[in-house]
Amino acid sequence: MCMLFRFIRRLTDIAYPKVCLACKRKLDAFNTDGYICNGCRLKIKRNLPPFCASCGRHLEKKSLNKNICPACLKKRLHFDRAFSPCLYEGVTKELIHEFKYKSKDHLGKPLSKIMIEFIKEYELPVDYLDFIIPIPLHKARLREREFNQAEILSRQIALEFKKDLITDALYRHRLTKTQTGLATDKRFANVKESFFVSQDSDLKNKNILIVDDVLTTGATSSEAALSLKDAGANIVFVLTLAN
Repeated sequence: MCMLFRFIRRLTDIAYPKVCLACKRKLDAFNTDGYICNGCRLKIKRNLPPFCASCGRHLEKKSLNKNICPACLKKRLHFDRAFSPCLYEGVTKELIHEFKYKSKDHLGKPLSKIMIEFIKEYELPVDYLDFIIPIPLHKARLREREFNQAEILSRQIALEFKKDLITDALYRHRLTKTQTGLATDKRFANVKESFFVSQDSDLKNKNILIVDDVLTTGATSSEAALSLKDAGANIVFVLTLAN
């Protein structure tokens, strides 16, 4: 039924004039990417430096001397550092919602392009990475959605920087409830011990980039990083489209 629904949605996209996925207005004939109008593209809010040395969010002046934001001072995150090019609001939030929940998997390419440009602009240390690993979905969630948005983003980044994409090392063995609406402590409790690393995976002393769509409290990425480090990984960075 889900596959039929997606097929019908794609036919609808072809049969009717394309509209901006953010503001829903008709795209003009000069639009080159076919998914967002120029006005909404200009409204994408970028995450600007200085960045928190932990979660990667913009660091306010009062925290500059600590190099870490107040939120990260109050919790232990198991990844070494996170990065995000955009803020999770407005146009970016709408596009991610279309990408994840409305079968717009073709958005993976333009959205990953934003992440790739961020890596290049801020010279993130991709040369030192051994593997790129997307945050996995539980198999029940994957059946429901039919694709893993983090894997789609990861694939484009791995191709651009010629890195090995590993999709069979990290697994989600516990179906957790959605993190949306949960308080910070509840988010960490919700994902606790929900990941495991395949015994066939050799991650000892490897430097890894975890990729996901959004970093909120960092709970999911932190728990995934903990599993990777318990399996012997050395450095674990996180890259998300937005935070």
